[in-house]
Amino acid sequence: MSIEIQNLTKIYGQQKAVHEISFTAKKGEILGFLGPNGAGKSTTMKIATGYLGATAGKVMVEGIDVEKNPIEAKKIIGYLPEHNPLYLDMFVHEFLAFSGKVNQMKVSDIKREVKRVIAMCGLMLEQNKKIGQLSKGYRQRVGLAQALLHDPKVLILDEPTTGLDPNQILEIRKLIKEVSKNKTVLFSSHIMQEVEALCDRVVVINKGELVANKPIEEFSKGITEETQLRVEFKSSIDTDLLKGISEVKGVEEIQEGVYRLRVTNSEEARSAVFKLAGESNLPLVGLQEEESSFDEIFHLLTKEQ
Repeated sequence: MSIEIQNLTKIYGQQKAVHEISFTAKKGEILGFLGPNGAGKSTTMKIATGYLGATAGKVMVEGIDVEKNPIEAKKIIGYLPEHNPLYLDMFVHEFLAFSGKVNQMKVSDIKREVKRVIAMCGLMLEQNKKIGQLSKGYRQRVGLAQALLHDPKVLILDEPTTGLDPNQILEIRKLIKEVSKNKTVLFSSHIMQEVEALCDRVVVINKGELVANKPIEEFSKGITEETQLRVEFKSSIDTDLLKGISEVKGVEEIQEGVYRLRVTNSEEARSAVFKLAGESNLPLVGLQEEESSFDEIFHLLTKEQ
């Protein structure tokens, strides 16, 4: 595996920011790392990049123990923190060249790689401007350019689209998708649309603990035994009739004659609805199973107990 996080724990005083979480990511995979604010996402990513030490557990990147060999690990990691640290008085090309020196790149390679990431990140027209003159969107591009400059095998992005407008988000999303073809990307976000559009696998933490680790297609199917049915009649009916079905655990009227049912056995519940409609002479217009939205699943996983 390209990234291996094993029983990772981080304690601040009496608070467990991260508690024994484990997950992996392989080459070519975009792993969505989700959780509400304060869940421990940024702490985990800082530990994974070697900027913060763990209380217990370990992080392996391309087989390198980040704690034991932080310099070697950082050489193959590209990191864009949540709060993008930039030198605002430096010109874009100047900052990227400086970043290349910090990454101990060969002087002969820096000029070529700076040119490459400037083109890749759409900074051609801005390369001779001071970073302080740039918009939030272009500053994010500069941050992403520095993360990509040394052609890392692993890319760790902490909320890379925060504060961007819809057009900028689409551009950054396209860029992340493109670079992920030969890299491993760990992508932190609390924006469900971003995760759904970008990620191959989803890991969710809440209050420092792992609560989900699934491929994106399985995550979209939900997390409980219950499913949802959308039932439409020609006109409103007595909801007690629907509540009387043993598989139905909840009934919500969406609009006149249209109901959302929470059921424990979709097949049995559908049969029972058809039987009810026939025996009670209720004009049934439509019946279909609904998938839970990413937002609904995320809420269920991270809600206060």
